[in-house]
Amino acid sequence: MTGYERLARAKRFDMKRRPFRQLAILRPVTWAITYPNTWARKLKINRVGMEEIKPPFLLLCTHHAFIDFMVTTAALFPHRANYVVAIDGFIAREWLLRLVGGICKRKFTTDLLLVRQIKEALNTNKDVVALYAEARYTHVGTTAVLPDSLGKMAKLAKVPVVMLNMHGNYLNSPAWNTRKRGVDLSADYSLLYTAEELAATPLGEINRKIRAAFEYDEYRYQRENGIRITHPWRAEGLHKPLYQCAHCKSEYTTYSQGATIGCSACNKVWEMDELGQLNTIRMADDETSLVTEFSHIPDWYEFQRSEVRRQVEEGSYHLEVEAHVDALPNARGYIPLGSASLTHSMEGFTLEATFDGNSFLLVKPVSSMYSCHIEWEYKKKGDCIDLSTLDDTYYIYPKGKKFSVTKIALATEELFQYQARLALDPS
Repeated sequence: MTGYERLARAKRFDMKRRPFRQLAILRPVTWAITYPNTWARKLKINRVGMEEIKPPFLLLCTHHAFIDFMVTTAALFPHRANYVVAIDGFIAREWLLRLVGGICKRKFTTDLLLVRQIKEALNTNKDVVALYAEARYTHVGTTAVLPDSLGKMAKLAKVPVVMLNMHGNYLNSPAWNTRKRGVDLSADYSLLYTAEELAATPLGEINRKIRAAFEYDEYRYQRENGIRITHPWRAEGLHKPLYQCAHCKSEYTTYSQGATIGCSACNKVWEMDELGQLNTIRMADDETSLVTEFSHIPDWYEFQRSEVRRQVEEGSYHLEVEAHVDALPNARGYIPLGSASLTHSMEGFTLEATFDGNSFLLVKPVSSMYSCHIEWEYKKKGDCIDLSTLDDTYYIYPKGKKFSVTKIALATEELFQYQARLALDPS
C-alpha cells in the first residue's frame, strides 16, 4: 500500500472524544516523574495571589522546553489538570495521555471544538486546564505571538485565570540544541483575574494584561541573575534561529561551532560568552575594528524580523522549494507521502504534489495562520514546518540550503500582521 493510500484509509484522530478527568491512580505517577526532575534543577515557585484560588481555573503557561510540563505539574500540586497537547505528543501513547488529562490540538487551526472541551474540563470536571498559548517552544528565549482569541477564551471560561511564567527552562535546553546545560529553574505563579473581574473587564484590556503577563526574556534573566553556562558547545545550533548575518545581511550563510556563531559569506565570527551575550572575536573581511552588531541574541532575531517585514511591505517576499512530506492523521505515527512543491508568498502557503499518481493540494491563506510551527532537526530528518487542517497535519521538510524555517515562521507572522493593517487602513 502506498503512503497516499494509507493516508486515505487512515482513521483520523478522534478530536470529539470528551476530555478525561486525570485518573487518581495516575496522579502519583505524574508526581514521581515530575519531582526528581524539578528537584534536580532546584525549582523555585513564586506564588502571588494564589492563596484562596482553587480549581477550576484556566492556567496560561509560557513554553520553553519539554520540562515545562513537569514545572506545571509541580506548581499545581496537589491539583489535577487537563493539558492541551499537540497531536505529535500523542504518538504511540494516546491512551496514556488521554488518561492523564491530555486534550489534543492541531496547531494553528481554528478549532471551536477545543473551546467546548476546555469549558467541559473546567465546568464539568471542575479541574484546571493548562494551556501553552504560544503553541511552540520559544525560538530565542522571548515571548511568541499570542492570538487575540486568547482573551475571548478566558472570558468564555468564566473561571479565574492564572499565569505560570517559567524561567531557566529555555536556558537549560533551548530548542535549537536540546542538550541539558544544568540551569536551575524558577516560575512566577500568579493570579491574573478572578471570575468576577473577568466578567467586568473589557476584552481589549484582558488581552493587554495577558500579553504583559506572558512577557519574558531569558537572556536578560540570565544576565541579571548571573547564570553562567560554561559548556564549550553552548552556541552549537544557534545559527538555526539566527539564519541571517547581522553584519553583511546575507541569508542562510551562518554556522555555529562550539561557543561561536559565524558567517561564511563575510567571515565574521561572534562568541557567546558564559552569560549568553555575543561578542565579536573576528572581524569581517570589510572591517577594520571589532564591532558587535547585536550582543543581545533576541535583538539579532528581531533584526531578522525587520528584514522580513521590509520584504513583506515591498511585496517581494516569496519562497518556492521542493520538500519531503510526512502526514500525521492520528497518533499511530507518520505516513511518508513523498516530494512536493512548497510555496510561501504574499498569498500564504501552497503545498502541491502528485503522490502515487494522485493530485494533492493544500492551501493556507495568510488570514488563516497568525503564526506557524517549525522544528529544527526534527526526528533527525532535518528542519521542518507543519501545516494542519482539522483532520490532518503535514510535516514538511524543505530540501537544499537556500531556505530557513525560522524565516518562514517570521514571514507567516509578518504577513498576517500586514494583512490585518491593510484591512484597517487600505490606503
